[in-house]
Order: sequence, then C-alpha cells, then structure tokens
Amino acid sequence: SIASAVVLRGQTEADRQVDVRAQTSAQVVSEPLSRGSVVEAGDVLCRLDPGTREAVLAETKARLLEARAKKPETEARLEEAQARLDEAMINFNAATKLAEGGFASETRVASAQAAVRSAQAGVAAAQSGLQSTQAGLESAEASVAAASREIENLTITAPFGGLLESDTAELGSLLQPGSLCATVIRLDPIRVVG
Repeated sequence: SIASAVVLRGQTEADRQVDVRAQTSAQVVSEPLSRGSVVEAGDVLCRLDPGTREAVLAETKARLLEARAKKPETEARLEEAQARLDEAMINFNAATKLAEGGFASETRVASAQAAVRSAQAGVAAAQSGLQSTQAGLESAEASVAAASREIENLTITAPFGGLLESDTAELGSLLQPGSLCATVIRLDPIRVVG
C-alpha cells in the first residue's frame, strides 16, 4: 500500500538507446530479428556477406610473409656493403701511406679513393634497401590488420542488453557504412520525462 502518491504528467523514455550501424558495405545474410525482441550484449543483430574479404586477408598475409623473408636478405646486403667499405678504406690507407713514401703511384691512390666512394655508395644503397624492406613489412602488417578488421565488421552485435526498437535489416539488404542495422533500447531503469 502507498501512503501518499504524486500524480505526474509526462512520458516514459528508455534509459539508453543506440542506433547500431554498419561499418562496411555488404549484403545482409542473416534472418532479421523482429521489433520487441530481447537481446543480450554481444548478440548478433546483422551478419554481412564476407564476399572476397577472406581471399584479401589471405593475400595480405602472404605479402607479410614475403616482406618478412626479404628482411634478412637486405640486412645481409648491408653487412656485405659495409665489409666492402672497410676493405676499400684499408686499401686506400695503404695506398696513401705507400704514396707518401714514394712506393705507390698517384693513380693507385685515386683508384683506391674511387673504390672507397663506390663502397660508400653501396652502403647507402643497402641502407636504403633495408629501409624500403622495413616499410614494406610495416605496410604488409597494416594491410593484414585492416583486412582482419574488415572481416570483424561483418558481424554487427548488440552493444548492451535490451529490446529491439526496430526490426533488424532485412535479409538481402545492402548495407553501406553508416546504414542502420537496428535500434536497441534499454528499459531498465526507465525514465519519466515531461
């Protein structure tokens, strides 16, 4: 029994309401849920057709493996170029000292100096190749992450438990990014407004 009551004019409103929308383009392949259905957090509202996304993911994973395989080769090229530079520096120093003592010609010194410059260019090219390989590796990793995320976006789930305010998207409907899959509301607790 209630000793005293307050009479209010107004209307009830859901505590929470969210429009669940698609993040990718695809056709709906799941049966629609009807308005008023009770859903729990994580329940599938709309499932979208994967199309060729699995093949794209497999291709990006293959590119990632290829990029990983190239890295040791480019690192080895850099070490080889560094070794050639070290050898050219030793030859240049020897030719310079011999020329100072009159035991080597200026031509030999010039040739040794050219070999040093050539070896330095080889080191720079090898470093550039290593950076390029590293960039390719990072790009491949990003592509794999993007393709995986695209596949995750094919399943649209309820963000919290509640009631469906509208039917979910119809089987065969084409959803674009931002298209409405369903509206979920939570009525516990309920608010009185007005």
